[in-house]
Amino acid sequence: EMYEEAHRAVKEFINARTWEEIIFTRNTTEAINLVAYSLGVRRFKPGDEIIITMMEHHSNMVPWQMLKDLCGIKLHYIKLKPDGTLDLEHYRSLLSPKTKLVAVAHVSNVLGVINPVKEIIKLAHEVGALVLIDAAQSVPHMKVDVQEIDCDFMAFSGHKMLGPTGIGVLYGKKELLEDMDPFLRGGDMIKQVKIEGASWNDLPWKFEAGTSNIAGGIGLKAAIEYLQNIGVDCIFEHEKALAKYTINKLKEIEEVKLFGPEERIGVISFVVKGISPDLVGIAMNEKGIAIRTGCHCAQPLHEFFGIRGTARASFYLYNTFEEADKFIERLEEIITRSKK
Repeated sequence: EMYEEAHRAVKEFINARTWEEIIFTRNTTEAINLVAYSLGVRRFKPGDEIIITMMEHHSNMVPWQMLKDLCGIKLHYIKLKPDGTLDLEHYRSLLSPKTKLVAVAHVSNVLGVINPVKEIIKLAHEVGALVLIDAAQSVPHMKVDVQEIDCDFMAFSGHKMLGPTGIGVLYGKKELLEDMDPFLRGGDMIKQVKIEGASWNDLPWKFEAGTSNIAGGIGLKAAIEYLQNIGVDCIFEHEKALAKYTINKLKEIEEVKLFGPEERIGVISFVVKGISPDLVGIAMNEKGIAIRTGCHCAQPLHEFFGIRGTARASFYLYNTFEEADKFIERLEEIITRSKK
């Protein structure tokens, strides 16, 4: 009962039509692969086309590359503008009756850019294409209403929103999920088994094979309630203010180069002239400041900018302006030390 209530809590959080549209997975990656296999491998054929972007996390890129190899589909990438925002005119030029699916990140995990998914979805639907939204970086930070944006599928993870690891969510429109074959088979996803074959359980259990992560689902419900008590809109405004404050401070440091547009969530990727991102991260860690370095599972995006990696500072509801100041202070120390 508590596990079922967890599905209902997610349904309310993203405003799905029914809790049957909420599939629990291990993470965002598995949720996207579920669609790639259950929809793509079984439905797409040579000549069909999928559109993604250059800014995608590898988990929303590699499954579609797999379909190119398995099914002979064509994979197109929406170009980016110099500031990292999507070139929507190029996107429009890629759309055609051959387009079967558009898969796009709501928010870039590197740039923090908030993509205009409502417009992207509307344009895709005009040519009969389905749309999957990778919401791993948006659902924890801002209000996302699946009925308002009208996406066909949406994937996100619990651990990015203060929930446990090992629990993710796939939202899918009920009529689409009912028409799809299961990704994994066995356990409670089965309704009946005979020698001749098997039939599948009702939604959402049809896509939840084996022993479920019951504790993870209940933990996700608790995380959702915690975020709702604070207010998702308050979290969004707090992060935006922190990001703007920190970006303005970083702009004053000559050696720092920033990536991404002004308008973003609390994700800031940068490089420091003459210092590798890894060394910046190590030096930050010495003072107890946690940032991430590398390509952040987005190698093609870094290649677009002509770099091998970045340092990334990310803010969430628990971060403060005092912590932002300590981050800037430490970065200035690192730069000064490198010149000696």
